[in-house]
Amino acid sequence: MSLVLKEISKNFGDTQALKGVSLTLKKGEVVGLLGPNGAGKSTLMKILTGFYKQWEGKGTLFEKDLKTELRAIQKKVGYLTENNPLYPDMYVKEYIKYIADLYRLKNPSIENLIKQMGLQDCQYNKIQTLSKGYRQRVGLAAALIHEPKLLILDEPTTGLDPNQLLEIRNLIRGFGKEKTVLLSTHILQEVDALCDRVVIINKGEIVLDKQLESLRRGQKKIIEVSFDYRLENEAINRIPHVEKVKNTHNYEYEIHIKGNKDIRPAIFDFAHDNGLKILKLQMKNESLEELFNNLTV
Repeated sequence: MSLVLKEISKNFGDTQALKGVSLTLKKGEVVGLLGPNGAGKSTLMKILTGFYKQWEGKGTLFEKDLKTELRAIQKKVGYLTENNPLYPDMYVKEYIKYIADLYRLKNPSIENLIKQMGLQDCQYNKIQTLSKGYRQRVGLAAALIHEPKLLILDEPTTGLDPNQLLEIRNLIRGFGKEKTVLLSTHILQEVDALCDRVVIINKGEIVLDKQLESLRRGQKKIIEVSFDYRLENEAINRIPHVEKVKNTHNYEYEIHIKGNKDIRPAIFDFAHDNGLKILKLQMKNESLEELFNNLTV
């Protein structure tokens, strides 16, 4: 196991942020950590990264004790925080080299990492000139420069446009093939698109720990689609294999599907035939959303 936590608890005065949390993570899996605000996600991540040193319970990462061998563990953990703090006046390559120097790396693979992150064309640009998506790539590069075995990502896709979102997703999926990835997010679709397993935490306790595949079995398929023009539900309902249509907001719709047919190509054809542009199109995990709502009330 990459990570084993047993009965982890953390108090802030009279407030108990974590209540006996137990969790294991394996190499080569991407685990989504879900929970409402104040559930304990950030507290757990700060314990794993060594930011909080006073807590109860037992934790081991890579067979090293999280309390007594923290420095050795930190050498194997990469962390991208939610606000992704960067030095805007530094150049991209200069910043990555600076982070490598902080780790005292002798022969860091900066060139390979820049190529892996797709930063070749902007490596001599100042960070302040980059888009949000490219700043996220720089943050990921900084988290990966020391070749960690565990990668902790806090809201890595928040604020990205659809193209940037797909690119960052692809990068994260690639990391998951050879590392352990713990991804904290409040976006259910991100967990469904990226993760092998979902852990839901609420009020300091883990209330669900399941493989995504087991949640997908037998679930009804729902497609979320957004057009550039408002339509009557009856028009969309005429697409083959559509069971019902719900207009969720302005030009956004939920399309419930009969059976297991993938009707996304039919939706593209429908949009083309009616002169519409599709602004968003994604599958929705009904089981995951229902579970989250039921477990976090």
